[in-house]
Amino acid sequence: MDKFNIAIDGPAGAGKSTIARLVAGALGFIYVDTGAMYRAVTWKVQQEGLLPEQETEVAALANRMQIELIPGAEGQQVIVDGVDVTKAIRSSDVTTHVSQIASYGAVRHLLVAMQKQMTVSKGVVMDGRDIGTHVMPDAEIKVFLTASVKERADRRFKELQDSGSNTLTLDELEQDIARRDQFDEAREISPLRRAHDAVLMDSTSMTIDEVVDEILGLCKDKVGGGK
Repeated sequence: MDKFNIAIDGPAGAGKSTIARLVAGALGFIYVDTGAMYRAVTWKVQQEGLLPEQETEVAALANRMQIELIPGAEGQQVIVDGVDVTKAIRSSDVTTHVSQIASYGAVRHLLVAMQKQMTVSKGVVMDGRDIGTHVMPDAEIKVFLTASVKERADRRFKELQDSGSNTLTLDELEQDIARRDQFDEAREISPLRRAHDAVLMDSTSMTIDEVVDEILGLCKDKVGGGK
């Protein structure tokens, strides 16, 4: 099977990371969670005692930190300056501020360059907000994955409860997701939007397996993917 790239975009809590990881596993491709990179910068900003509003200092920190994404059977491991932050970057505090950090041009320029380099040899499933429009505009398969705000809040609430790291109520999560949607869609640089050639997939009433199967079907139909 020839290798090809898959871009999965969508709003917060749409299930992009889970879906992308499973699709990559089914195809034997490499999974890249670009959101984890922005979360890693946000985590480091908090560790250094910087305020999210300190754009110049945040950009300088991003340029001197080292981010490693290591594929694994259980998902992607995230290492920042030698420290495993895979779980730490999923905290509610990081989640609250990551959209602001991700809106800074200097931070996006740096991380997008890293992401583009990862796609050169093909065989990559990458998820984020601007993958099909900016990072991988030539991806053979593009999907815009979404779901209702209520459904996304319900899913995130369950995830956080299961991990024991939830500090927000369901209503607060729903408000936070709606706020992040507005922030991501309105930002000046690489806003969240569906690529003109991306397949729109609403997962509100779909199971994870159904979404994965539909994307694998797209691969088989469009580029002869599948094992």
